Amino acid sequence: MVNYWAIAIGINQYELFQPLSCAQNDAEALKEFLVTEVGFLPHNCLLMTNTSPPIGERTSYPTKNNILSVLEELAATSWQPEDYLWFFFSGYGVNHSDKDYLMPADGDPEQVGETGIEVQQLMHSFQAAKLNVLLIFDINRAFGTQADAPVGEEIIDIAKELQMAVMLSCQPEQFSHESSELGHGFFTAALLAALRSGKGGSLTDLETYLSSLTPELCQHHWRPIQNPITIIPDKPPAILPILTLDNDPEAEQLIFPEENFAVATPLVGEKESQNATTERAWWGENKTAETTLSKTSSAVVQSFGESVTKSNVDNYQILATSPELNTGARFIPSAAKDYAKPSTPAHIPIWQQFILWGGSSMAIVALITTFVLRNQSSFRFNKFSTSLNTTTRNSEFSQSLPPVSSPVETIPPPSTPVVETFRRNVSTQKRNQAILELGKMSLSPTKASDLSQAIATTQKIQPDELLYQQAQENIQVWSQMILDLAQEQAKQREYGDAITTAALITQNTRLYPQAQTEIEKWRLEAKQYISNQTLLDAANALIRPGQASTYNRAIEVAKKVPPGQPGFEIAQTSINQWSEDILNLAKNRAAQGEFTAAIETAALIPELTAAYEDAQDAIQKWRSNKNQVKG
Repeated sequence: MVNYWAIAIGINQYELFQPLSCAQNDAEALKEFLVTEVGFLPHNCLLMTNTSPPIGERTSYPTKNNILSVLEELAATSWQPEDYLWFFFSGYGVNHSDKDYLMPADGDPEQVGETGIEVQQLMHSFQAAKLNVLLIFDINRAFGTQADAPVGEEIIDIAKELQMAVMLSCQPEQFSHESSELGHGFFTAALLAALRSGKGGSLTDLETYLSSLTPELCQHHWRPIQNPITIIPDKPPAILPILTLDNDPEAEQLIFPEENFAVATPLVGEKESQNATTERAWWGENKTAETTLSKTSSAVVQSFGESVTKSNVDNYQILATSPELNTGARFIPSAAKDYAKPSTPAHIPIWQQFILWGGSSMAIVALITTFVLRNQSSFRFNKFSTSLNTTTRNSEFSQSLPPVSSPVETIPPPSTPVVETFRRNVSTQKRNQAILELGKMSLSPTKASDLSQAIATTQKIQPDELLYQQAQENIQVWSQMILDLAQEQAKQREYGDAITTAALITQNTRLYPQAQTEIEKWRLEAKQYISNQTLLDAANALIRPGQASTYNRAIEVAKKVPPGQPGFEIAQTSINQWSEDILNLAKNRAAQGEFTAAIETAALIPELTAAYEDAQDAIQKWRSNKNQVKG
């Protein structure tokens, strides 16, 4: 059974090249299309940009080492022969010594061979893995630098030699262009338009569409023409695999790959299914559990109950491909049993209803009448005293008349602690009730996907049904539980999982605005975390054991992590540790009688670090020892 993979790399910010504007958008949009509209599994689609979230425990920042490490890990643990792979790169491409290179974020135009990714080596590694590959290169040439030579000729030759499907954004002698108005490079904008319009069913159709639309976009936006190139092998791969159901030759073909179409939603934090068809790599562990769609109707029968017929299978096929129901290439089928719907109460005879309602009404009237009669004298006295106060205000009688209190006194509001205790008790009761309902559905309160399924099932209860109000309260409690799970994941720096979890909160709940606010905050924090982690990685790379000056430079780099941002605490811990390391080096030199070297070493410890005060005391001591030696 084959699997479908995608690696989308888009680099806007380069360390030594001019920044690009739309490369990151290109990669994000293609990855989103493959997941939400084609049906690729999310954990099989890797995104590597300047601000993409981590891949498992590893950074996704697109340096040469990170990109090659991801490819090596996939080849070693995940890829199987005949798997499909979309490899997309949007960024700078360079030709050096007649070889084409993709330039990662840390690429150096002065050291292309050492810092670039050789395309020939990349293509040979894909061939060695026996993959069905589609390589898509939206390559920008570094205009105005020594690395702006035409790029693409070697790629074309190797693609023809290896019979590998390759798409280039322009001819080797042309330049690729971006458009801030489109938000994409012209080539990628045309590619996305072709795929979304259904014109990308084959490489031949895709080539025809791109060859026409890309130059038109350039002309419309008054930019130089670029003409894409597509290398089509003698046996072209099915770039959007087809799925049909067995025993039904007339069934409509689907572009969703069979084993990538999941019935169950991702279970955040749940361990993988033991029946997984392939070994998951480190970024897929403990992230999702997928239930795949079988070619036979048995899986559909199991999902909907034994009463499902052949026509039900056809209906399921239509539902599964419906855009409004297929989110993230996953469809949650309706439960075979509506657990949240109450049982129909027994019919009550009309005469019993009349007695019940009539008796209740009479009791209420009797209570009101009794209250009025008992307080009638008070009402009369109050009226009489008011009249006396008006006519004989200065009389002795009115002065001696005791004050008359109002027959109806205002009840003071309860104190704040009482209110808070009451609210907590009510909230606890509602939460317990909601958890009890989850148990009836055999769902877990610690799995966001189960909570989402419970909400979807309970939302079917109509306003005219008896338990509608209770159902709405349960939905709000379950939504809060989902948000709690997401917030806990964000605390663990699992921003991708936190965002996915919070996105399960539906629009018709009161927590939806808060969830969206949290999602935006976590997206920003994820970008900050990756950026700050990159700074710390760079600082660590500067250190050379035994060289105090390298620790000092590392401290200066780590200081660039802003206070309050994710990673700041880690940066401060590293800074303090490095200051201690410098002090230890200084002490070792002082122990050998090298007081001058010890003083110079300790002076490298910056202020506001853990070892600064001790270093200053040591410097004074060593200066004294130095003077004594001279004396």
